[in-house]
Amino acid sequence: MGFYMLKQLFYLPWWFFRSRILGQKRPLQTVLFVSNICNLRCKHCSDATHAGGINKSFFQLHEEMEYSYVRGSRFIDFEGGEPTLWHDEFGHTLNDLLDLSRKIGFYSATVTTNAQRPFAGLRADSIWVSLDGVGHWHDKIRGEGAFARLEENLAGCGHPNVSVNMAINKLNYQAVSETIEYAKESPYIRQISLNFHTPYPGTEHMALEWPLREQIIDEIIDYKKRGYPIMNSVSGLKLMRHNQFPKDCWVSNFILADGTKLAECPGKSAAVCDQCGFCMAGEMRSVFTLKPDTILAGLKLRLPN
Repeated sequence: MGFYMLKQLFYLPWWFFRSRILGQKRPLQTVLFVSNICNLRCKHCSDATHAGGINKSFFQLHEEMEYSYVRGSRFIDFEGGEPTLWHDEFGHTLNDLLDLSRKIGFYSATVTTNAQRPFAGLRADSIWVSLDGVGHWHDKIRGEGAFARLEENLAGCGHPNVSVNMAINKLNYQAVSETIEYAKESPYIRQISLNFHTPYPGTEHMALEWPLREQIIDEIIDYKKRGYPIMNSVSGLKLMRHNQFPKDCWVSNFILADGTKLAECPGKSAAVCDQCGFCMAGEMRSVFTLKPDTILAGLKLRLPN
């Protein structure tokens, strides 16, 4: 068992005790947006224009990582824009940020990518690929040829811990079953996370009506119970059927592309919590109510090896 895994095994129960028993709201994970520059213009994206082309410096990102670590965060997710595009004028690349995160003390570092560029050699502990369906379903949202490039780069990655994330909306809800089957059969995919479109301003038309969302969640639960590699827990999914539960979104702190530091999910400031589709909200509530299946799913996610 590695040194970082041992530290995680001690830190996670200590963090849980402080949070649930002592009521200390300290982040466990940081979502760090390295820029808003992207090579796609996805139809469901709330920042699809990527106006301004913000690209943070290595030194700003270093400060933001230190800031998050001091506040208790021990896991970090690099996002964008498209994070694999990030570099600065001094020659730093995303791998330098990943290496720095470990020097600071983060237990693991994740990258979320659209897989439109090769990402072999990425020194992340885990990689999440955005997948909105198989073939034309994906291209309908992300543009012609996006799925073919994703498949090519996924096959050439060689990383042992690659998973996919699907955001379900009005354009791809009919592709959910096919996408789950695809994730199960692919030799390159470890698991799939299923979420629903959250209607940030300008994207409200992409959100599903509640009865349809409930129906799809029941279908996902059925796949989960049949042993498909779905990251979501049954307990967490059940909460997302109606979305009427206390949100624990302070578990992740967010630092946006413009440098704004948020103590919790941006959905709160956008006033979309009641319509949230990010299923980690249900997962965290289920952890705090001690649902065994969710706790096991969380440990599998955090301690993959």
